[in-house]
Amino acid sequence: MDALIPFYPALATVAAYLLGSLSFAVIVSSAMGLNDPRSYGSKNPGATNVLRSGNKLAAVLTLVLDAFKGWLAVALVQTWGGSLGLEAGSVALVGLAAFLGHLYPVFFRFAGGKGVATALGVVLAVNPVLGLATGLTWLLIAYFFRYSSLAALVSAVFVPVYYLMADGVFWRADNGIALSLVIISGLLVWRHAENLSRLVKGTESKIGKK
Repeated sequence: MDALIPFYPALATVAAYLLGSLSFAVIVSSAMGLNDPRSYGSKNPGATNVLRSGNKLAAVLTLVLDAFKGWLAVALVQTWGGSLGLEAGSVALVGLAAFLGHLYPVFFRFAGGKGVATALGVVLAVNPVLGLATGLTWLLIAYFFRYSSLAALVSAVFVPVYYLMADGVFWRADNGIALSLVIISGLLVWRHAENLSRLVKGTESKIGKK
């Protein structure tokens, strides 16, 4: 087993990617007898689009499970990684891999969601305070403006800002994790490019609209 130690970071990263590749929007919808979320609305396999089916339970389950897989990937490395020789850099890689798995899931022909819930799960595992600040940002923007995409964009931009600004207050910032959060933030904004365009044009669907 000792001979495998140098490969543990790579193995953990691959496992995180595979975990992230579980598209719960599709899985939950199929299990509950609903239409494939990739066939209606925004065609995005995510909780917001599942909500457009009219089934709130399916949307909540999708949100929770997509967030959980991001949290679990990072939490497992944080809990047992030390005994396997995994350092903070592995946490950064695993979090990014789980997020990329959601965006490009190998089990669903690499056609995934936009990654908001999974990113939140990763952030919660990095630090609960950081996750709480990010979640509150999303809720405030979503409540006042009723646009899930706008809330996601604002939250994404602020995640690395919160992480770096609170260095020495709530945590000791790690360069690898900071870089991972910046990449996740950038990918979230990129994945919402069409939403941003619709927001500018005033044609973006609001939360709760079927």
